[in-house]
Amino acid sequence: MELLYKPLLPRTPLPIVIIGAGGIVGDAHLPAYQQAGFTVHGITNRTREKAEALAGRFGIQNVYSSVNEAVNHAPGNAVYDITIMPQQFLETLNQLPDGSGVLIQKPMGDYFSQSKEILEVCRKKNLAAAVNCQLRFAPFVSAARHMIERGMIGELYDMEVRVTVKTPWELFPHVMVHPRLEIQYHSIHYIDLVRSFLGDPRNVMAKTLKHPAKTLSSSRSTILFDYGDTIHAVINTNHDHDFGPHNQESYIKWEGTKGAIKAKMGLLMDYPHGVPDHFEYCIRNDHEPPEWETAALEGSWFPDAFAGTMSSLMRYKNGESNLLPTHVEDVIKTMAVVEAAYNSSDSGGTPINYGSSN
Repeated sequence: MELLYKPLLPRTPLPIVIIGAGGIVGDAHLPAYQQAGFTVHGITNRTREKAEALAGRFGIQNVYSSVNEAVNHAPGNAVYDITIMPQQFLETLNQLPDGSGVLIQKPMGDYFSQSKEILEVCRKKNLAAAVNCQLRFAPFVSAARHMIERGMIGELYDMEVRVTVKTPWELFPHVMVHPRLEIQYHSIHYIDLVRSFLGDPRNVMAKTLKHPAKTLSSSRSTILFDYGDTIHAVINTNHDHDFGPHNQESYIKWEGTKGAIKAKMGLLMDYPHGVPDHFEYCIRNDHEPPEWETAALEGSWFPDAFAGTMSSLMRYKNGESNLLPTHVEDVIKTMAVVEAAYNSSDSGGTPINYGSSN
């Protein structure tokens, strides 16, 4: 079976200006752009030395000391890749030329009120703005979407994400201290992914939890989506499974009326080194017992998916496509679900009446 899962690259790639030089830029953004043949015109970072180090590694010609300097020296058709923390988004977006193409690091704000402010700035400046929800473009997700959109597994009625791993949060010192750690900075990937397959849920029920021996604000979550009485969608994450690799899990599973798909996300197991992904599917045949088959896919979530989000922005900005999948106008709804998940977690479930014990 031929699966279409690689991103459509722009016919005319646009020059990129990167704002920020954190670890994710060197680990994913720049390798993906290099692999796709994109030109990074320049990079800026508050600590210039970090930008210079990445420029040296990846052959970037221009290093700037500020966003303003980068904008003033950028080509007129440049797209901006914002990779800094959310509290800096508004200040940065306001410095970009009106009408620019911009890819904003997720999450789109730390709180929904901030997300709405970011959306308003993008509207006011007429920015072609997308959020880097790159999991949508991971090879195993694109392959699953190809199969589902062609009806190969029938009507989709069940979607599950399960992550049981040991996550080295210490690799993200600016993130690990956040008061909204797990959902806002990790499970948001899966919330956005569920929306991209099933649409906007009616309601969400969630609980996000701390580890008793750690200072992290949260490291385990369960999120259940309400799509009516036939569709089941759930996210279960546990970043505290420090018991070796034997029972670690990291997968997305889709089930339909005619078949099922399961994708192992190898990146999260032994992060950042990862293990190989695994993509398998089962298409039911009424005359034979169900059998699972494996498809070999090239690439992985990191870095390949990052070429997908940038490609979609360039194609949209060029007029090669009228669809920008992770447009801020779409991802604002992901942020609304995230906010609702926190509200659900804080408010708790329905109290149980155990009756009189006397």
